[in-house]
Amino acid sequence: MTEPAIRVRDLEKSYKDLHVLRGVDFDVARGSIFALLGSNGAGKTTAVRILSTLLKPDAGSVSVNRFDVATHPANVRESISLTGQFAAVDDILSGRENLVLVARLRHLSNPGRIADDLLRRFSLTDAAARRVATYSGGMRRRLDIAMSLIGNPPVIFLDEPTTGLDPQARIEVWNSVKELARQGTTVLLTTQYLNEAEQLADRIAILHKGRIIVNGTLDELKQLLPPAKVEYVEKQPTLEEIFFAVVGDDSNAGT
Repeated sequence: MTEPAIRVRDLEKSYKDLHVLRGVDFDVARGSIFALLGSNGAGKTTAVRILSTLLKPDAGSVSVNRFDVATHPANVRESISLTGQFAAVDDILSGRENLVLVARLRHLSNPGRIADDLLRRFSLTDAAARRVATYSGGMRRRLDIAMSLIGNPPVIFLDEPTTGLDPQARIEVWNSVKELARQGTTVLLTTQYLNEAEQLADRIAILHKGRIIVNGTLDELKQLLPPAKVEYVEKQPTLEEIFFAVVGDDSNAGT
C-alpha cells in the first residue's frame, strides 16, 4: 500500500487548562483532498500549525511526506506550502511581480516562466500586469494559492481559504483547489463551511471539541443517518442557484 502523504496519531495540544486537541488520528492519501471540518475553536488551525511545524505538539506523532515534524522539521517545510486564512500578497506589486518575487526568493531558475505558467494555470494572465490592490477577493486568493505552489510542493495546507469571500469568488477558489488535486498535489483543507467540504473533499473528518468524531467519504457519512424516504416535494431554487442565474457564471473570466 502507498504510504499516506500525512499521518497523524494520538495528537494532543493544550494551552494551560484549555485542551485543544485530545488524541487526534487521521491519514491523508497522496493526491487527495482531505477536509478537516469543524466550528470555530474546534482545533483546526492548531492542527495545521503543528503539521506545518509552526507549533510543537504536546504528545503524539505526525509525519508529512514521510518526515516526522518533530525530528525532521526542515524536510517537512521543504515538502509543504501553507496558505493561511488571509491572502499573503503584496498589494503594491502586480500579480506577476508577486510570483516572480517568490520564485527568486526560492532561488529557482527562470522565475518569469514560472510566474507566467502559474498565471495561466489560475486564469490570471489578463490581470498579470495589474497591481494586486485592484484585484477582487477571489483573484487575490487564487494568486495566493498560486504563490504557494512555487517550487511544486507535494503537500499544501489551506486553512479556511474562502473565509470572507463572496459566492462567486468561493467558486473560483474551489475550481483552483480541484485542479491542484487533479495534478497530483495532496491538499489538506480546513473549513467550517459544510458545502465546501461536500464539494471538494475525497474524505471528510469532523473535528469536535478536540477529537475526530467521524472520518470517511461523503457516501460513508451519509450512511450514518437513516435511509432517505422518497416523497414528492416541489423543489424551490436555492439562493446560490438564483445568484448565479442572475449574475452569470464568469468565474474564469479573471475580472
